[in-house]
Amino acid sequence: MSGILDLLNSDMGKALISGVSNQTNQPQNKTQDVLTMALPVLMQAMKRNASTPQGAEGLLNAINSSKHDGGILNSLGGLFSGGVDAKVMDDGSKILGHVLGGKQQHVENALSQKSGIDASSISQILKVAAPILMGVLGNQAKQQKVDSPSGLEGLLGGLLQGNSAGQEQSFLESILDADGDGSVIDDVAGMVLGGDKKKGGLGGMLGGLFGK
Repeated sequence: MSGILDLLNSDMGKALISGVSNQTNQPQNKTQDVLTMALPVLMQAMKRNASTPQGAEGLLNAINSSKHDGGILNSLGGLFSGGVDAKVMDDGSKILGHVLGGKQQHVENALSQKSGIDASSISQILKVAAPILMGVLGNQAKQQKVDSPSGLEGLLGGLLQGNSAGQEQSFLESILDADGDGSVIDDVAGMVLGGDKKKGGLGGMLGGLFGK
């Protein structure tokens, strides 16, 4: 997998979008829009957390556990049939609390503003997406035999590739650093999401979706 957003273009990604859409009663196109923004934001937050020894150790332990070894990716059909299991939602809630901390509500509000979906539905989408994202990380960590902070940094950086140090990075950072007033988010997101649709990388994909 070359990048986290490639997940959404795969068969697994289509199953994820369809399942999350049904779970939250939101249109599939809007669900895809939210996930396209949310997955890199969560990845960026994990990368931040992993920049400290304690954070890296915690994330390594989590993705190397049997709970997040990627098994969830093999049963997405079962996961979404009849609604997502409460244990999965609870796990997602804990992951978000750990990864985003006090920024969670700001992130949800920012994604709500940009997508037009209410914040409570955004919260539900993130709770479903977080355990699946951890499963992707666990699966990749197993394949690449990641067992050190440097290996973890490489894994997270690889999945975020295409996200340059320029505008796209500013967009992700602005969401994570926002104080909730929306101004910085709107300014930076407008710059990135309304950018050149032909541009490659994360900015191009986001611009293509939201630069309407």
